[in-house]
Amino acid sequence: MIVISNTSPITNLAAVGQLAILQQLYQTVFIPEAVYAELTTGGGAHFQEVEIRTRSWIEIKPVTNQI
Repeated sequence: MIVISNTSPITNLAAVGQLAILQQLYQTVFIPEAVYAELTTGGGAHFQEVEIRTRSWIEIKPVTNQI
């Protein structure tokens, strides 16, 4: 199953220390580059970037077909 996430599930689960739930449910989660950018800017940007970059099961992908 291909799973693509937006910002909210990642932010909210990371905030309560339960980001691994996504991996347990889906094994691999793809996020668009725009979601990565949104997660890594602002107040908790460094923490969020470390969280995402250290999780090999979160893959950042460019959007190739915007239709």
